[in-house]
Amino acid sequence: MSRKSSSVTIRDVAQKAGVSPATVSRYLNDSAPISPEVAERIQQVMSELQYVPSAAARQLATQKSRAIGVLLTDLDSVFFPPLISGIESIVQQEGYNLLVASRWVGNGVDAQLPIGPHNADGLIVFPGSLTDDEILKLHQAGFPVVLIYQTPPEGLNIPSVTVWNKRATRELIDHLIEVHQRRRIVFVRGPADNEDSQRRELGYQESLEVHGIAYNPELIVSGEYNRNDAYQAMSKFLENEHPDFDAVFTGNDDSAVGIMNALNEKGLRIPDDISVVGFDDLELSAFLTPPLTTVNAPTEGVGKTAAQYLFKLLASQEVDPVTLLSTQLVIRRSCGCSA
Repeated sequence: MSRKSSSVTIRDVAQKAGVSPATVSRYLNDSAPISPEVAERIQQVMSELQYVPSAAARQLATQKSRAIGVLLTDLDSVFFPPLISGIESIVQQEGYNLLVASRWVGNGVDAQLPIGPHNADGLIVFPGSLTDDEILKLHQAGFPVVLIYQTPPEGLNIPSVTVWNKRATRELIDHLIEVHQRRRIVFVRGPADNEDSQRRELGYQESLEVHGIAYNPELIVSGEYNRNDAYQAMSKFLENEHPDFDAVFTGNDDSAVGIMNALNEKGLRIPDDISVVGFDDLELSAFLTPPLTTVNAPTEGVGKTAAQYLFKLLASQEVDPVTLLSTQLVIRRSCGCSA
């Protein structure tokens, strides 16, 4: 009768396989090449003795956690599930575990990061979850980091992955102006210092300029990229004296939910009175009333690409410093089209 796996040690495996404990350790941790014959003999002995290597022991031996971390600003947003799904697909493929935590620097900075060198081999960072100083310290410590939807602090060679924000927004505003003759378009911003929001506003301004439409700061609303804040912001805009407007670029699809509710409560018909367009093409967008015209931004693709880059960094491979993934207009009825 074989001993229980909990009492079998690496020395027992080595003795029965006729090799040294160091050879068994190299096989388990894949830290040095061994012959196929020896590898097969060790695996056969492990099966016979029902030996299961301790994950903790392997971590100590390799100095690796075999875990990848993702820092987000919250876990409630409908934006994050496809992003995490994309990351997870690559992490599982590589045989690693995925750690996910929420942290917003606006709530103050803790001395201990929830995910970092103490429990992960690398980190994917969403805007607002780390300060520039914290990113700098991780980089200086040689800890692999990939940024998403943001560029690195000046002077740091840290890869970043995002989407074509400016170009996509310009195409969407062009559509409103050229196809639907909308010229008084409200632009809804995201959080302050959010790079996606800044680039989208540049695309908005470029489209206005090309079409000879003056930029009006009174048509700018801060929606914070979530439906509740966007609803409050649009309700306040409608209640106060405001310029005439005939369209709203909501900033993102989640904000569109709140903005459409605020417009409906004021008796404004979408799209007859006001065209509404979003950004992201979340799953819910096709089921709004009317269905939302938006930009398909490959959120899952951003997650996959960021994870692939992180594993390249772990393998000491070169990674492109900035990657912009392509986007595509999705025309539905909220802009005034019949699609």
